[in-house]
Amino acid sequence: MTATYQMTVSPDFSPKRMPGWFIFNTWLQKALDASIHLELYQDFASQRQAIAADRVDIIYANPFDAAMLVREKGFVPVCRAHGKSDECCVVVPAGATAQTVEDLQPGSRLACTDDPDVRLIGMILLEPADLGAQNLDITTVGSYPLVAKSLLDGRADVGFFLADAFEDLSRPVREQLRPLVRSEIDDIRHVLLVGPRLAALREELGAAVLGMADDPNGRRVLDELGFTAWESVAAEDTEFMIDLMDTLKA
Repeated sequence: MTATYQMTVSPDFSPKRMPGWFIFNTWLQKALDASIHLELYQDFASQRQAIAADRVDIIYANPFDAAMLVREKGFVPVCRAHGKSDECCVVVPAGATAQTVEDLQPGSRLACTDDPDVRLIGMILLEPADLGAQNLDITTVGSYPLVAKSLLDGRADVGFFLADAFEDLSRPVREQLRPLVRSEIDDIRHVLLVGPRLAALREELGAAVLGMADDPNGRRVLDELGFTAWESVAAEDTEFMIDLMDTLKA
């Protein structure tokens, strides 16, 4: 019986990219001549349960989970999206009086997702205002559009966004919001990882995805994902990113 592998994607991708991931999965199955099922999870908790139960073989992972996957589950890096770093935007309603992070006050209502790396970076960006979990009213919502809705409905004073997710909001929504600050770390990125069951196909998979930008069909799939190309990532690059995440968490 032919093995069926399972692929998933970090839940922080933009909802408008969902069809692109299904198209990518179909393209990947043809490229590898393998059976791959794409399973998308609504939140990080349910995805981590699947990872813990060894039900994931290939994942486009956020930096926070990449550390656990590499060090605890034996996953190895294949590639990452070219020019796509995980940056955080701290955002307020366009009409807010706050012009800088330092203008935010204790007791401010913060809306964020459970995206761990964005939440970590966002809290670091609030440190100049002496704000943290101890003096903020924090509400966790299920998606970045819901963070935007909380700001627009007046239920939150400030929100954390993955920068790409903020840019993916519709123009009318973005025009009613205003970023106060954006991180510029660059070394923190999502990574395409394969697990032990797919280890034998790692080189073939890497060659296939790295060549997508040179193929008309591959370029169309990349467009659906919002990528221009994949780029190779060495194990030491991933280890550096993991060490950097550990430093930020300290």
